[in-house]
Amino acid sequence: MSNNWQYPHRRWNPLRKSWVMVSPHRTQRPWQGEVAEKTLPAAIHHDPQCYLCPGNPRAGGAVNPDYKSVFAFVNDYAALLPELPSTETPSAPGSLLTGEAVRGLCKVLCFHPDHSLTLARMTREEIRPVIDGWTQQYEELSALGWIQYVQIFENRGAMMGASNPHPHGQIWATGFVPDEPALETEAQREHLHKTGQCLLCQYVEAERAAGERILFENDHFLALVPWWAVWPFEVMILSRRHLGALPELTSEERDALADILKRTTTRYDNLFETLFPYTMGLHQSPTDGQNHPEWHFHIHFYPPLLRSATVRKFMVGFEMLGMPQRDITPEAAADRLRNCSEVHFWPRE
Repeated sequence: MSNNWQYPHRRWNPLRKSWVMVSPHRTQRPWQGEVAEKTLPAAIHHDPQCYLCPGNPRAGGAVNPDYKSVFAFVNDYAALLPELPSTETPSAPGSLLTGEAVRGLCKVLCFHPDHSLTLARMTREEIRPVIDGWTQQYEELSALGWIQYVQIFENRGAMMGASNPHPHGQIWATGFVPDEPALETEAQREHLHKTGQCLLCQYVEAERAAGERILFENDHFLALVPWWAVWPFEVMILSRRHLGALPELTSEERDALADILKRTTTRYDNLFETLFPYTMGLHQSPTDGQNHPEWHFHIHFYPPLLRSATVRKFMVGFEMLGMPQRDITPEAAADRLRNCSEVHFWPRE
């Protein structure tokens, strides 16, 4: 990497058409701010007080079945509703106080019946049904017709707002395309129109040629710290084949995705020997009834940890008022993650 990148500079994110500022010289600044607690795996396999464990009652009154693999249900405290009162009216045209009613469905997908596990501590064979579950939910929700986007995500850890440590993720299906995938749609569509090439296909080629930010790859996917990473140890997983959404994956590619998720999350945990917190989300084709040849399937990992298991990055000040900023370079972050073991530091019982 050029020595020029060791001084303050900014990098372009073509997916969002925005900049991120990099300040490598700030990595040694003293820290007297918040120090969180290190998180280790749960000690019990079934928690009778957990709303997500098999056979337990949930907060809303429903009782979970005695599930043995993945388990999906409608969120008891959903942020969106499938039906709204007919009295809802749109804002007046041209008004600065514009709003509109929105519909959606929010679901929870439990990854495993064992309360003590995480994706990092599950096997590849146990992660594969999670991918199958995500795919099934994408297909079922998009088939409703009025759903325009299916956002699959996981908030891992209390630091990222997870209200329950049981291994699970969420699926919010919306009657509109949310802002982030809408921005990525516009950027990918514009690039395809201008160049005749897929933006992320070209990006994969550029990263493989550079080699500095790639963590590892298998026959169908690669994991890397993106050139434009905002979070200290941000990771992006991309399909090597051009495809838009989960249902397009072959069985072999689903196995490969399970492999890449296992290896990525294990390296995260081993970096600071803690249950590494993150928000992880799948970005794939909108389900708005249009063709989307521009879309390239990928997964974002946004983790907050900065220097250790107890010191995190905050998006405040200049980041909120000006633009995102990071201290360690993406290349340095990639090097540290590459050097992590793929054998989890905390063996399963």
